[in-house]
Amino acid sequence: MTEKTKIKPREKKLKILAASDIHGDKASAKRLADQAKKENVDLVILCGDLTFAEMSTEGIVGPFAKAGKKVLIIPGNHETVATTNFLAELYGATSLHGYSIKVGDVGIFGCGGANVGPFEISEREISSLLKRSYAGIKGSGKKIMVTHVHPSESKTERFAKNVPGSHAVKDAIRKFQPDIAIFGHVHEAEGLEDKMGKTRLVNVGKKGKIITL
Repeated sequence: MTEKTKIKPREKKLKILAASDIHGDKASAKRLADQAKKENVDLVILCGDLTFAEMSTEGIVGPFAKAGKKVLIIPGNHETVATTNFLAELYGATSLHGYSIKVGDVGIFGCGGANVGPFEISEREISSLLKRSYAGIKGSGKKIMVTHVHPSESKTERFAKNVPGSHAVKDAIRKFQPDIAIFGHVHEAEGLEDKMGKTRLVNVGKKGKIITL
């Protein structure tokens, strides 16, 4: 008879500061980094559009690194994957674009870009990258999905004039059923929360959101 392995419960929840669409605003980056330090978050997640059309990349990720925070980033539709990878390497951050990371029993996976904009990627590519990144954390107890673009058929889409939601993101949520899906992209829906099945949807926006799991 094989004895069942006892899993020690986590002593505390994972505390995250998530934000999006900073668009080169150094003051906003500094404010968010100060908040991350003050609230003693475990992790910072930046959901894309850190720059405005690849201008003004300075002072965006650096303040979080200076505050001693672990940072996860993805590209939006205003910067390339190359620029995102450069910023990640420069400041010791981790790119989630097609990749995943585990923090305790929480698995975090993601895909950047959007189906519109200066650096558009296809729905097919979004679907493929989310599938690939999910594979690395599918056994995790809790799961967070990180994208830049919002899912189609969500409340955020109602605020998005001429900015369609992603069917690939919606399909990934329904298939993988993460506990939380975070994104940005639609500024007018900043802070809006929604549900899709069992998944909590959060448009984190420029002001940022504290999320615990």
